[in-house]
Amino acid sequence: MPLGLLTIPCRTDNYAFLLHDDSTGAAALVDAPEAGPIQAALEAHGWRLTDILLTHHHDDHVAGVEELREGGARVIGAEADAHRLPALDAAVTPGAPLEVLGTRVEVIDVPGHTVGHVAFHFPQDHIAFTADSLMALGCGRLFEGTAGQMWDSLRRLRDLPGDTLICSGHEYTETNARFAQTIEPGNAALQERARAVTQARADGRPTVPSRLSEERATNPFLRADAPELQRAIGMEGETAETVFAEIRGRKDRF
Repeated sequence: MPLGLLTIPCRTDNYAFLLHDDSTGAAALVDAPEAGPIQAALEAHGWRLTDILLTHHHDDHVAGVEELREGGARVIGAEADAHRLPALDAAVTPGAPLEVLGTRVEVIDVPGHTVGHVAFHFPQDHIAFTADSLMALGCGRLFEGTAGQMWDSLRRLRDLPGDTLICSGHEYTETNARFAQTIEPGNAALQERARAVTQARADGRPTVPSRLSEERATNPFLRADAPELQRAIGMEGETAETVFAEIRGRKDRF
């Protein structure tokens, strides 16, 4: 049976995600912005937390770990970032085998936002947890990495199957949509998505997760090598990394 997915709003604009196996009652958490809403969801559904997967070290993704691990959950994170993550029970490296809830998990290196950021791809369930690397209509700020690193990371994620559900870490989509329209105002798919995002937020609905196919068509940070986007910002023929850096800089000033 495929795993179920529950999106949990946390803090001001964070999301945590619970994967659950209804046949066993086991659940795995991706990122722990705060313990309260996650514990409430576990108790409401009668699930047992077995694993906590961490994408990167920022407090708004790990603050709830110590309280949540008290029930014996295994804490999983990148070996390269172990020195600044909560104590890990399993330190993983990109490409190495990992199994969670009886399902194979691919660990993907996605530096840029931080140098130790990883994403977790569950290929059998068509879900990727990308946190602050690939985001809905956006990408994370370059706090530690370079534009080149982030562009390479986004290309790796872009190469996943188009039906992959992208679970990113924040509700930033409405602002991201407004910015994206300054980059590609003639993108009809983007205009349609922006209207849907505005309506969703007006209705109090989350805009995360999103489909990778939709991100490919509308997210300017995935489209730095698209000739039509390069033409739209007067950078036709420039390298994709240069175009990406320009778009990221514009977003930082937006």
